[in-house]
Amino acid sequence: MEKIAMIGGGSWATALTKILSENGARVGWWQRSKDDVQHLRTTRHNRRYLSSVAFDLTRVFPSTDLEDVVKEADWLVLAVPAAFVQSALDKLDRDALRNKRIISAIKGMIPGKNVLVTDYVAERFRLPHTQLGIVAGPCHAEEVALEKQSYLTIGSPDHQLAEDFSALLRNRYVKAHPMADLDGIEYFAVMKNIIALTCGIAHGLGYGDNFQAVLVSNAVQEMRRFVHAMNPQPRDLSGSAYLGDLLVTAYSQFSRNRTFGNMIGRGYSVKSAQMEMNMVAEGYYAVKSIHELNKELKVPMPIATAAYHILYEKISPAVELEILKEKFR
Repeated sequence: MEKIAMIGGGSWATALTKILSENGARVGWWQRSKDDVQHLRTTRHNRRYLSSVAFDLTRVFPSTDLEDVVKEADWLVLAVPAAFVQSALDKLDRDALRNKRIISAIKGMIPGKNVLVTDYVAERFRLPHTQLGIVAGPCHAEEVALEKQSYLTIGSPDHQLAEDFSALLRNRYVKAHPMADLDGIEYFAVMKNIIALTCGIAHGLGYGDNFQAVLVSNAVQEMRRFVHAMNPQPRDLSGSAYLGDLLVTAYSQFSRNRTFGNMIGRGYSVKSAQMEMNMVAEGYYAVKSIHELNKELKVPMPIATAAYHILYEKISPAVELEILKEKFR
């Protein structure tokens, strides 16, 4: 029986715990809130996210003791918002993950440091990247809870690690496969949240499907330029780990980044949109990280730049989209 440490109590952590535990793994599930852990132990349900999912408590072990959960595990799965990774993991000793295999289920960057989650973990715990992987692909937690057909990609420079974790995820409604492109997949996952947020802004302003299709097609070109500048290598961006993830995040009703952007387009302030959603839209933080990284790269990125102007320089969304639309072909 594989032993998993699931770090985080949100919807994606809940969905992954469902998949892994139902496939026979033992999941030690760390959450910050004592009340949430007690509720899980008492009712078998996560009261905040995907509350319809019932867990088998002979395989799932909720806890607020991070060190204990990590110590017992073979695998560590990170599923907290990127902004909270440091505060969660910095409690651990630097050697705590030495013999673990680590999977990031986070599609964001460490704010302030402007580094990928896997790069932060590798540096903080002195690990080779062959010990790390990322879960990617078009897979909303809400559809996993409903057992809708879903596809995942596990990116890692270590093929065996990627294949082993893929095997832990496969079931009748989840297909998973390994891929070597850790950095490209992770950067693309960060960028697609920015694009989805901008699609939401456009929708909130009343732009239609025609415009959104052009926005997304231009976004693919923008993302290709940026990812190649950060990590140049041949890659087919039409794959599900890249384009598929972008499409579902840009168009789905379950996309929190699109929802957040839609609220901004309709006139909400950033703070009021965040308070009403009560969920973290990774794209908000990613906009600033990518903008700061691109100060040196100077890659043409009109969509990401427009999002930065709207969210951080408080330029009117209507004005910024008027400027942006003239740059599309």
